[in-house]
Amino acid sequence: MTTLSRIIGILLLAFITLLTSCSSDDDISTLPEPDAAMTSAELTTYFKTLAEDSEIPGFAVSIVKDGAIVYQNAVGYANIENEVAYTNQTVNFIASLSKTFVGAATAKAISDGHFTLDTNINELLPVPITNPKQPNAVITIRHLVTHTSGLIDNVESYLAHNYYILPGENTSTTGANILKDATGLEQRAGESLEDFLANYFLEDGDLYSTANFANVKPGEVWNYSNTGTALMGYIIETVTEQSFDDYVKQTILAPLQMNASTFNLDEVNTNATATCYIEKGIPLPKYAFDSYPEGGLFTNNKDMGIYLLEMSKGLSGGATTLFGSSSYDMLFNYQLADGIVPSNFADNHGLFWYSHNNHWAHGGNDPGVSTYIELADDGSWGYTMLSNMDAVFGANEAKYLQVKEKIEEGIQVYLESN
Repeated sequence: MTTLSRIIGILLLAFITLLTSCSSDDDISTLPEPDAAMTSAELTTYFKTLAEDSEIPGFAVSIVKDGAIVYQNAVGYANIENEVAYTNQTVNFIASLSKTFVGAATAKAISDGHFTLDTNINELLPVPITNPKQPNAVITIRHLVTHTSGLIDNVESYLAHNYYILPGENTSTTGANILKDATGLEQRAGESLEDFLANYFLEDGDLYSTANFANVKPGEVWNYSNTGTALMGYIIETVTEQSFDDYVKQTILAPLQMNASTFNLDEVNTNATATCYIEKGIPLPKYAFDSYPEGGLFTNNKDMGIYLLEMSKGLSGGATTLFGSSSYDMLFNYQLADGIVPSNFADNHGLFWYSHNNHWAHGGNDPGVSTYIELADDGSWGYTMLSNMDAVFGANEAKYLQVKEKIEEGIQVYLESN
């Protein structure tokens, strides 16, 4: 879970009764169990039953093992009302799983000589950012990619003045009203990443507040920061003199031939996008956010399988496409002293990736979207899951975690069987 779950949780007390009363309660004891051994076809059958018996509208899974994609399939619905199947080509935005792409872009920018992990960010920014609670503190790239910068998400402004409902969407539906009432979202056009960050971090900005900063020394305290990640994306824009979405397309997506993937809303194939759901009967309007690098990548299961395979090869020392072994070592090496990341969350940090129990992983959750990626630390296996299931409203986090557990059980049985 990201801080978005906790932020929305703070804002949703008045809506929990509504949301929990308009759906059936998933009971993990009623969800299917995987067989003792499963073929690819049997795993797909298991996933189909799981989608039918739970609150997950649709989902897609890719699995890699020993340097190859060994499974890739999708089940359920991208749109329930029109009975549109969720497929490997269904486009989903992936929420905070996007941060792993910011990590890859950071590694690429470092390999190209634009900065190092220990570069002071104010040497790169056109206007310096100062933490008013630690005015002499030096914030580095390493602090941004490990969520230890002291730049934090302020509940009062992060959602309502960052997220927005796209123009042209119906704002009178049940889902739209819940989203607006719970979070304060408005229907509007987006603003540039530069403008949003200037408004948030600079003293003359409309969203500036001392609550946007923690009273901690950089590198010493972990605070998951979407705005800090967005700033990392903007720094890449500044040093490369091109938009973050163009840089990622040029250096990450195009080399991997992830042709359905983009951070640019104007390039999204809207005919192939999944509908986001609060619950199976409550679709949400399409929405976006100005801080887009931290969670706004649109992709599909086919493309994510390519990305998963590339990351597994980087971990295992195999032949890779994006960059050399030193960049993968940086991406997946511990960047913090022991004990800084909360032990119930992770053991340590790479470049946005988390290490926990000998795995590298990252999840993503936004309203109506839940995603996950995980790799063995030796790259021998891994999987990614995309879905249009909610995990931030009401009791939905618990429901999602139950479904995710069952998906993982099926994946582990499959890996052991093949």
